[in-house]
Amino acid sequence: MAAPVSGGGRLCRLAWRRRAGALHSGAQPAALGREPGKVAAAQSGVAPWRAVVGLEVHAQISSNSKIFSGSQVQFTAPPNSLVSFFDASLPGTLPVLNRRCVEAAVMTGLALSCSINKKSLFDRKHYFYADLPAGYQITQQRLPIAVNGNLSYTLCVGAKQSQMVTKNVRIKQIQLEQDSGKSLHNDARSQTFIDLNRAGVGLMEVVMEPDMCCGEEAAAAVRELQLILQTLGSSQAIMAEGQLRVDANVSVHHPGESYGVRTEVKNINSLRFLARAVDYEIQRQIEELENGGTILNETRAFDYKLGCTIPMRDKEGKQDYRFMPEPNLPPLILYDAKSLPANIDDQQVVNIDWIQERLPDLPSVKRVRLVEQYGILPEHSFTLLNEDGLMELFEDVVRETQMNPKKVIGWVISELLGHLKQYDLTVKESPVNSLSLADLLNLLERGVISSSAAKQVLEELWKGEGKTPLQIVKEKRLELIQNQRELDQICQAVMEGHQEEVMEIKAGNKKVLNKLIGLVQRATQRRADPILVKQILEKKLSQ
Repeated sequence: MAAPVSGGGRLCRLAWRRRAGALHSGAQPAALGREPGKVAAAQSGVAPWRAVVGLEVHAQISSNSKIFSGSQVQFTAPPNSLVSFFDASLPGTLPVLNRRCVEAAVMTGLALSCSINKKSLFDRKHYFYADLPAGYQITQQRLPIAVNGNLSYTLCVGAKQSQMVTKNVRIKQIQLEQDSGKSLHNDARSQTFIDLNRAGVGLMEVVMEPDMCCGEEAAAAVRELQLILQTLGSSQAIMAEGQLRVDANVSVHHPGESYGVRTEVKNINSLRFLARAVDYEIQRQIEELENGGTILNETRAFDYKLGCTIPMRDKEGKQDYRFMPEPNLPPLILYDAKSLPANIDDQQVVNIDWIQERLPDLPSVKRVRLVEQYGILPEHSFTLLNEDGLMELFEDVVRETQMNPKKVIGWVISELLGHLKQYDLTVKESPVNSLSLADLLNLLERGVISSSAAKQVLEELWKGEGKTPLQIVKEKRLELIQNQRELDQICQAVMEGHQEEVMEIKAGNKKVLNKLIGLVQRATQRRADPILVKQILEKKLSQ
């Protein structure tokens, strides 16, 4: 999956710097990172370029069966093992709408502040691919299930990525539709195989207005949408399994002019690739226009190995999808508390208000709660939410330890998450669970071990040998020296062996004290509390 969105800021700003440096050697690089999507012009006074990015996100609905048939949905199933007669488009078969898919779309629309249409329609969108056996896709072109929403997302900006900036993108609509099958290409044998397991799987297409201006913003918006879908349970939104696919529409123009010709980059399945594809396409269009060329209204694909977009097909002659009403599906009628007919079976209708009342706390609400309840920094709340399962682990540790949550967050993010990233593991795959980490932090908080010893214990826990933190401490003899008389004697011995340093400290050079503390730590194999060591040394030096 994607690298954390917060890293996209550097990518976006560096991309603009590289592009502007290639186009305008006289421009000042420092001016290029001020506003994403705005490329600084040369000192000749040429107007800057502005980029416009809109997204179409296809989210696979989390449902046991497909949207118009009873076939099971399973990512790892053998090819063509989950195909009903309707999925294969055999004559005489009819669609039956899946209630779960409707509820998931309503839930998602409400979470994105959309207006839910109590009446929506289904249409046929005709095009001819080998993996679309009917020759058309059932979708909602005329009147979708939800319209006019809003998605707020946050970017980390600034030199240290510590400043948080919140932006908004308008949601034009959410529509229900069916997925196509999958073409499997065997280049060695010059053959293409068709797997229809995915044909008919329920999708929500979330159409975002062109309110973004660079890859960083696009990736941040999709990541926030992904978190919302996963929180709702309306989609698992696992990009690596094709459950969340993004089409990016990109164009550039000068301020005050109409939008330029747009290109569409299709089927991006990674946040990192999304940011790279959008930024590359912006740069490519600018370069083409600066060199006197024109931008074609075309569909492109992103080659992640080459790091560039490549042409797929042009859209100059607009494809005629021959939209028509789906004759086998009646209008989809939804209700609210006011319009719900009396004495009706709840299983036969979808109640918008009932779904609204059961919406869980969204990621934005969870972040505010984390900051207010635990006193952590806002950027830490984003990290906890962005890593699946990390928030739950953090709160479990806080409940099981006496350590202040502000200290716990440092261990969870810097130490535990750092190890997970190093070994490319998810939180669920971590060999160190919340209970073990809490036990370790309790030892540290009670003064049984030092901070450096705690890191040693964490390294041992990472080996997954089943030992408790206390067992490791005893085996490795990592506990702090509690006998103050013994520690006093060690400090005295260090001072007597380093009279030159003692004289420097007494002469006023207090910085040398740190050297003596380090020598005591070495003599005790870092089993001495540095604060207590400092107090003992200062007392002896003042005598």
